[in-house]
Amino acid sequence: MDMRKIFFFIIVISTFSIRGFAQGRLEPTGEFPILAWWSIPESETSVERYKELKEAGINISLTPFSSIEEAEKALDAAQKAGVKLQPVFPELKSEPEKSARRLMKHPALAGYHIIDEPHIGSFEELGAWVRKIQSVDNNHYCYINLLPMGATHEPYTQHVDSFISTVPVPFISFDCYPIYRKDGELFLKDNWYHGLEIISGAARKAGKPFWAFSLATAHFSYPIPNAAQIKLQIYSNLAYGAQGLQYFTYWTPEQGRDADFHRGPIGLDFKRTEVFDYIRQINKEIQALSGVFLGARLVSVCHTGKQRPTGTRYIDKLPEPVKVLETSDGGAIVSVLEKGNRQFLVIVNRDFQRSMQLTLYTDEKVKKVLKDGVLVPVRDYTPTIYVEAGDAVIYTWTK
Repeated sequence: MDMRKIFFFIIVISTFSIRGFAQGRLEPTGEFPILAWWSIPESETSVERYKELKEAGINISLTPFSSIEEAEKALDAAQKAGVKLQPVFPELKSEPEKSARRLMKHPALAGYHIIDEPHIGSFEELGAWVRKIQSVDNNHYCYINLLPMGATHEPYTQHVDSFISTVPVPFISFDCYPIYRKDGELFLKDNWYHGLEIISGAARKAGKPFWAFSLATAHFSYPIPNAAQIKLQIYSNLAYGAQGLQYFTYWTPEQGRDADFHRGPIGLDFKRTEVFDYIRQINKEIQALSGVFLGARLVSVCHTGKQRPTGTRYIDKLPEPVKVLETSDGGAIVSVLEKGNRQFLVIVNRDFQRSMQLTLYTDEKVKKVLKDGVLVPVRDYTPTIYVEAGDAVIYTWTK
């Protein structure tokens, strides 16, 4: 190659490198908690399986065990793979203090799994159970996951408030799988965002974080999730301020076959499916964006579109640096998060089947946050862009 061409090539590469450096990067600020429900079964406990779980981007594993001894074996394997466990086993209920003393010093212990989806009549008993464990070990969380909106006999706000005031867990968790199939078509549950509004508001009022879910395994009328469906659930949760993410399930359950569980990240043949790759990719995105979401405070959350979801509100005021924000009729979540001296504008396409047109005009100080954390001046982009189905775009500025 001619030396002049080589010199020109070096200059061009250097220019792009300098420009990229000058743009800046939002560095990760920690590891975002990502939990696998119904994870590696007891019969498959091995370092290799837990390494595979870590490869999927999961850092907390929830598995039921037949005894505390089996839980300890799994803790040892998880530790070698670099992940943590949230185990459940019979002795945790029959001997809570003794169980906590036995496991509390294990480096792979994330927390204690208490129960899933309790009804309001059991809250007092659950509060007593949690306090027994906390009297021995207050350094590891006790986990209870709440019912979704529409599944309680009492009003959902009452259900959530009663739980928070009665059961002293350090964070709130709730599930809802919003995408379902009916007569061959896919729909989004109308009350999903209403439930997020209630959980998010109650968590802020209580000064506690909340964790939320994405479906990862098809069952009942819930479809095999594709990448867009998973992104919609994950980014919607984050836009509402979620501080922990969960997948139901990681391992496809063999029991409960009347529910027709199939095609989870690890299938019924114990091998990976395409869903494994979907969650692996989105988990990499979220960890790269921990500088946005981890520890962020929700300032406001609103919706756009021809029809807003029940229980939500339309935008009545744009953030100060934003002059124009318009979306397609399908609508978006528009969230403002705050972290340190930065604010973030998170816009999530609510349509999991079609792309969304977004028109945005802002002050010069606003930058776009790419999925790898790189910051690019918003002026480098055309004012009108398209956001893929279920995906999110993020912008930031300093206060």
